[in-house]
Amino acid sequence: MATTVQPPKTPPSQQPHQPHQPDPTEVGAGEAANTPADQAPARKRRSFVLPIAIVVGIIGIIWGVRTWNYSRAHESTDDAQVDGHIIPVLAKAGGYVTVVNGEDNTPVKETDTLVRIDDRDYRMKLEEATADVAAAQAAVAYRGPGGKAVGQAFAQLQTAKGESAANTAQIEAARANYDKALADLQRYHQLAAQQIVSKQALDAAQAAADAAAAQLLAAQSEAAASASGVTGAEAGVRLAQARLASALAERDNAILQLSYTNVVAPATGVMSRKEVEVGQLVQAGQTLFSIVADTGMYLTANYKETQLNDVRVGQPVDFTVDAYGGCTAHGKVESLSPATGAKFSLLPPDNATGNFTKVVQRVPVRIQITQGCGPDRPLRPGMSVNTHIVTRP
Repeated sequence: MATTVQPPKTPPSQQPHQPHQPDPTEVGAGEAANTPADQAPARKRRSFVLPIAIVVGIIGIIWGVRTWNYSRAHESTDDAQVDGHIIPVLAKAGGYVTVVNGEDNTPVKETDTLVRIDDRDYRMKLEEATADVAAAQAAVAYRGPGGKAVGQAFAQLQTAKGESAANTAQIEAARANYDKALADLQRYHQLAAQQIVSKQALDAAQAAADAAAAQLLAAQSEAAASASGVTGAEAGVRLAQARLASALAERDNAILQLSYTNVVAPATGVMSRKEVEVGQLVQAGQTLFSIVADTGMYLTANYKETQLNDVRVGQPVDFTVDAYGGCTAHGKVESLSPATGAKFSLLPPDNATGNFTKVVQRVPVRIQITQGCGPDRPLRPGMSVNTHIVTRP
């Protein structure tokens, strides 16, 4: 019977080292991912992340430096908007509306007739004023057809002047008669002393001299009265002229009131907020509509008071309009408000109380627009903008 020879057993300490072979069933899902075959893509991804992070960091540093440098030379705010001339059009005369030309957002031109008011009452007032002017002209001295002066007051003045001239001539005649009577009286006195003429003749000469003196005195009184008549006639002429001027003013006012029945556009722009309809009864001073003018647009930027240290009139301004992305327009600082915006509010703050909290105030800065966004992108009042004032070249 054959026997089997077995090799001798080697102690564990003398056995050669064998790498541990884990049981595949004992390897978990997490340990399987850490195999050398899977670690290579992870190292490759980490090799890409570091350069990207470096590039992003450099870009961030460059952006930060540029932002800091830009902020040193600019003062910016987003508390700004487009402003313009919004003209309210009011009725200057009352009456019923007969015609309305235009609706909201309708373009209009200056002097276009937009509203008509019934003008029959105003035409009647004009005719009445014209008749008053004719009556005043009939009573005053004025140049009529052919350059001849006519008028009741003028005729009265001419009559008074004629009477005054006649009385002056009568004075001269009476003075001549008086002088002759005095000379005759003196001769009669001499002849009576020589007893050449009788006492009766001397008395007759004395009576003639007295009569001539009385006639001279009467003529002088009439001349004085006629001079007063001339003064009164001249005053009548001035009164008639004043009445004529008043009548002319009333007629001009009637013409003006008649013109108010045609409401025209005061400027070229766009009609907005129309509040009038045909057949409506309007009163003088009532708002009919508003017109947003095409010209005169500007910006109002409310800068913090701490931003105004380097802001000066005339500095260039860059601004962007929220409504038009990518549009950068230009302007310049036109003026700074003399007070903060809070001082113009309905209830201005009063810091004279014990409960005081300091708040940075804002000062409105008016910016003139030198270059807009083009005709296809018009600036409208109320649009929000971001303004950047160049404080350093």
